[in-house]
Amino acid sequence: MPVLNDEVPDDGDFDAGRRRGEFDDITPEDFIHGSNHSNPPGWLGPADISRARRQIPIAYVEIVPVRTDDMGRVSQVGSLLHVSDDGSIERTLITGRVLFHETLREAIARNIAKDLGDIALPMLPQNLQPFTVAEFFPTPGLSEFYDPRQHAIALCYVVPIAGDCKPQDETLDVEWVDPRGDVMETFIGQMVNGHGKIVRQALAWLGV
Repeated sequence: MPVLNDEVPDDGDFDAGRRRGEFDDITPEDFIHGSNHSNPPGWLGPADISRARRQIPIAYVEIVPVRTDDMGRVSQVGSLLHVSDDGSIERTLITGRVLFHETLREAIARNIAKDLGDIALPMLPQNLQPFTVAEFFPTPGLSEFYDPRQHAIALCYVVPIAGDCKPQDETLDVEWVDPRGDVMETFIGQMVNGHGKIVRQALAWLGV
């Protein structure tokens, strides 16, 4: 049966070989690393994304990275020390936009690789239902979640990390703490603009 232009056809479909545009030859790895030494498809330049941020809500994924023990129980929760737009250092989570024509699964994988490196080995969720949705506003006081750049709607996920983390891009370091330890409250308290609340919701969702 025919498929819509933005669907991926099965090999047996009569129109499986039909060209569908600029995304025909793009692989999931291209969304993480870019293709031909350029940005991934759907990536807006600085002027375009600044204009979009002033006019429309932007879809994001936000990831709480965790380590698990042999029984699959959460043993550590991670956070990033990150360089903010104004040059200050802040504690935050893995977060990033969903690009045009990118699936949520690809967005999660790409943003984890962007911050933690290619050998972090995330265990991507089978079910893409987020544990919560956080709505960030550029105006303080409208929500517990604040982003001075934009109105962002973030789908929040807990993702176990099985590999080695090598901070990339603007990420300076990755720190892990025991969610049941005394340091956890300090850890959460150092997160601003609502990210600490997302960690609390993640721990409640995990039953920790």
